[in-house]
Amino acid sequence: MATESSEGEEEGKLTVGNQVLMVEDDLREMGKNAAWSVSSWKSGNGVSYLLDDNLDTYWQSDGAQPHSVNIQFQKKVKLQLVVLYVDFKLDESYTPSKISIRAGDGFHNLKDIKTVELDKPRGWVHISLSGNDARETFVNTFMLQISVLSNHLNGRDTHVRQIKLYGPRPNPIPHQPFQFTSRKFITYASIR
Repeated sequence: MATESSEGEEEGKLTVGNQVLMVEDDLREMGKNAAWSVSSWKSGNGVSYLLDDNLDTYWQSDGAQPHSVNIQFQKKVKLQLVVLYVDFKLDESYTPSKISIRAGDGFHNLKDIKTVELDKPRGWVHISLSGNDARETFVNTFMLQISVLSNHLNGRDTHVRQIKLYGPRPNPIPHQPFQFTSRKFITYASIR
């Protein structure tokens, strides 16, 4: 069970516990285009384990809270969804219970966009970055920071097994007002 809040928004329920990662087809994974860093790590459990697509490995923080994962892009990107894999059954007191997501141009101007509370999560946790307004379907940013503010059972260090970032898939044909997505159309859409 998870609850979510953002500026001026009341808490709502998030879907958690999916053992298989399922994301809409109109989204693409953006994390591979970024530079990742963490506030701290235990030897042998660094930032690379957040991106290795292996649910048996994890990043483990080391030190006082909050623990942060910083994701920086070379150019401004549109992000719509953050997906984390956490497992209370395996990690117990290392499992995050409250997460904050901030966005901005760099460390100097990060702004809180979401705060999420997790209750014994097990699986992929989907966190939408959409705003209160229906027109705000994504966040346009150079940097995203995911901070673990507290853990279950008052744990000190944290385990996060995977993080995925998703943004809208770009229109495959530049300056085309319509977004045709069938493979057959895209195959014959360009002039040779």
